[in-house]
Amino acid sequence: MPGNGEQITSRSYMLAVEDTEFLLRDEMRSMRFGMEYAKPELLLRDWGVRSTVVVFGSARIPSPEQAEATVRQAAGPDAVRKAKTRAKLSHWYLEARRFGRIVSERGGALSTESGPRDNVIATGGGPGIMEAANRGAADAGAPSIGFNITLPAEQQPNAYSTPALTFRFHYFAMRKMHLAMRANALAVFPGGFGTFDELFEILTLQQTGKAPPMPVILFGRQFWKKAIDFDVLADMGLVERADLALFDIVDDAEEAWHAMVRRGLKAHSPAVPLPGAPST
Repeated sequence: MPGNGEQITSRSYMLAVEDTEFLLRDEMRSMRFGMEYAKPELLLRDWGVRSTVVVFGSARIPSPEQAEATVRQAAGPDAVRKAKTRAKLSHWYLEARRFGRIVSERGGALSTESGPRDNVIATGGGPGIMEAANRGAADAGAPSIGFNITLPAEQQPNAYSTPALTFRFHYFAMRKMHLAMRANALAVFPGGFGTFDELFEILTLQQTGKAPPMPVILFGRQFWKKAIDFDVLADMGLVERADLALFDIVDDAEEAWHAMVRRGLKAHSPAVPLPGAPST
């Protein structure tokens, strides 16, 4: 009688959840998309995260320590010039760190009871401004979230997001959905294409009424004045003048917090409470 070794070792005999070749087929994309929704959702529920304050900004803005080291190590006039230009942006790292601490201390992320955590800092999980905001939450002893993304040039998670709340996505769309779906407020620091993409997606959801109103705060009056002339969009009729009231522009973390509170930010949103979080 023949043995059944070939049958047992056949890939077809593997459990579907163990067969990565099967799971990575094009036809299974919808399943993978669903899993990228479910995994962070369930883990955030386990931690009692009910609402977040999302922080966007450039991954290229260094900490003061990094800026100083880069200037010291720069070789040649062009490298020195670029290093000094980048170093001038490091004050935004400090403000993002202050902002992460202020929100974490005052917003409800430090809850130690069985109820939900509100206004937990959430970032894209990478370096620069994202690292700074997660670091500020860590300074306060609060959990924070890192929604990282797999990129061709691999982006590593920063060292300050809560390890159990540090996620990695393949699909930009699902990552954006998680950033937006429980956000109570949005803070946007100077940044490039990615920052603008994320900002304008949220503003479009607000403008079209596809998302409930929430505070949107831009950091850096001089930066936004130079980078985007919002008044030109209104003057040309490309947006309504009232659309410019969807956001405030501020210069520091304390001003940002007060602007968010003035726009209705509360430590406890009206959402249904979730299960309590593990201790941090």
